Amino acid sequence: MGKALDKNVYDNYVMILKNELIPALGCTEPIAIAYAAAKAREVLGQMPESMEMVCSGNIIKNVKGVTVPNSGGLKGIDVAAALGVVGGDASRELEVLEGVTAEDIEKTKEMVQKGFCTCTLEEGVANLYIVAKVFAGEHSAEVTIINRHTLITKIVKDGQIIFEHQLHDRKSEKGGDKSLLNVKDILTFADTLDLADIEETIGMQIEKNTAISQEGVIHPYGAQIGRTLLDVYGNDVRTRARAKAAAGSDARMGGCSMPVVINSGSGNQGMTVSLPVIEFAKEYDATREQLYRALVVGNLISIHQKKYIGSLSAYCGAVSAACGAGAAITYLRGGTYEEVGLTIINTIGNVGGIVCDGAKSSCAAKIASAVDAAILGHYMAMKHVSFQPGEGIVQENLEDTIKSMGYIGRVGMKMTDTEILNIMIDRVDKDKM
Repeated sequence: MGKALDKNVYDNYVMILKNELIPALGCTEPIAIAYAAAKAREVLGQMPESMEMVCSGNIIKNVKGVTVPNSGGLKGIDVAAALGVVGGDASRELEVLEGVTAEDIEKTKEMVQKGFCTCTLEEGVANLYIVAKVFAGEHSAEVTIINRHTLITKIVKDGQIIFEHQLHDRKSEKGGDKSLLNVKDILTFADTLDLADIEETIGMQIEKNTAISQEGVIHPYGAQIGRTLLDVYGNDVRTRARAKAAAGSDARMGGCSMPVVINSGSGNQGMTVSLPVIEFAKEYDATREQLYRALVVGNLISIHQKKYIGSLSAYCGAVSAACGAGAAITYLRGGTYEEVGLTIINTIGNVGGIVCDGAKSSCAAKIASAVDAAILGHYMAMKHVSFQPGEGIVQENLEDTIKSMGYIGRVGMKMTDTEILNIMIDRVDKDKM
C-alpha cells in the first residue's frame, strides 16, 4: 500500500466509477433513442399520432446495423423510437426497454410499417445528439439529449421550454472531474482504495458482464466470434480473454436483452475492459481483492483515454477499452507504473487506428483484435520491451502519448467519421471512388 491520494481526487475517482459503471440494456445508442422517445411521450401525456427523430451522424451510424433489445430482432432508429413510445419506461433510463411485452413489439411493428416515425440527420452538432419530437393533434413535446446517453438538455411542451440544462460546466456534472485522471494517480488509487467504496459497482460489473458473455458462448449470436475463437484457437487464457469479451459483444449486438455494466457510455467497452481481466484473474488464482483493484485500474484508464477521444467518433472504443484491460492485467500480475505505462503505449502503438463504422456484429471481432494487441502489449511490457518515443505517435512520456492518440481520435479522424457515415447512408458515388 502506497501513500493515499488527496481526498478530493479520491472522492472524484469513486464518483467517476459510480457514474460510469452503470447497467444498460442493449446497445446504448438505440437505448438512448428509446429513452428520449419514452420521455417525450411522458411529457406529451398521451399516445402520439406521429414522431420525428433528429440525430447526429454518429447516432445514426451506431443504430443502423444493430438489433434493438427486446424488439424481437428488429433494427433501426424508427423501431427504437417507436418501441420507446409504446413500451418504454423513461424512469429506468438505460434500462428503458426492460418492461417491453410481445404486445408492445407487435404494436411497434404496425406503427413502423405505417410510417409513424421519420428520422433526419442533423449536421454540425455534438457527436452524441438526439432530439425526439412527438405530436398528437395540436399538442407536441420535444426532448433533446446531448453528449451523454441520458443527459437531457432540453424539454419543450407545446412550444414552451419547461426544462433546460446548461452544458458549459462539465466539472460540476455529477460524474466527477475527469481532468484529474492520470495513470500514476489511478494506480495509487487502486493500491489504497477502501474496497467498500466501489464493491457494489465492480461486483455488478463482474456479475452482469460474465452472465452475458456466457450467453454469447452458449448460443449462436451475431457472427459468433467468441464461439469461433474457442472452437479454433483452444482454451488457454489468452484465447479465453479474447473470446469471453467477444462473446459478450456477439450477444449484445445480436439483440440479447441481458443488461451489461458499461464503460464510457458503451456496453462493448464495459465488456472489453472487464472480461479479459476476469479470465486472467481466474488463471492465476488472484484473490477477489486483487481482481477488484485490477478492474478499478482498467476502468479508470479506459475512461482517462476516452475523455480525450470523446464519446462517439471514428475511433473504435474497443481499442481504448482493451488498452485499459491490458493495463489491468499488468497491474494484476504485479506490474509497476512503468510496466503499466509500457502496456498502454504498446497497445496504442499497435491498433490505434481501428475505425468505428457503427454498432453491429463485427464489433465483436474488433474487440478480439484489440484484446489480442493488449495482451501482446502486456507481455512485451513485462519484458521491458516497447515502442520508442519518436516512433509514430509515441511521445517522450506516457500521458502525452495518451493525449496524442486522443487528438487523432477526436480531431484527426473527424473527416474519416463523416466519410464512413456517407458510405453507410449511400451518399457516396461509388463509381467515382
